[in-house]
Amino acid sequence: MKRYTTFDEINRDLKYLKLKSEIDKEELKLNVSSTKESFKDSFSPISIIGSMIGSIAQKALVVKIANSILGVKKVKEVEDSEK
Repeated sequence: MKRYTTFDEINRDLKYLKLKSEIDKEELKLNVSSTKESFKDSFSPISIIGSMIGSIAQKALVVKIANSILGVKKVKEVEDSEK
């Protein structure tokens, strides 16, 4: 625990702690504001639709690549080639 020898030291530390508290409050306000903006942007209808389309396209591409690597053919193509 810090020991003070004068009231000036106490006042200086109190002023420092008060300023630090104000800075922390302002940082919190900025973080809340930033979080609100980022939440609003990431859940807009356009971004949701874009994410869905991107996800579907990505899955389709992965399936196509996996099928070509594994040599999976459509059932109709196999039946046609056997005739």
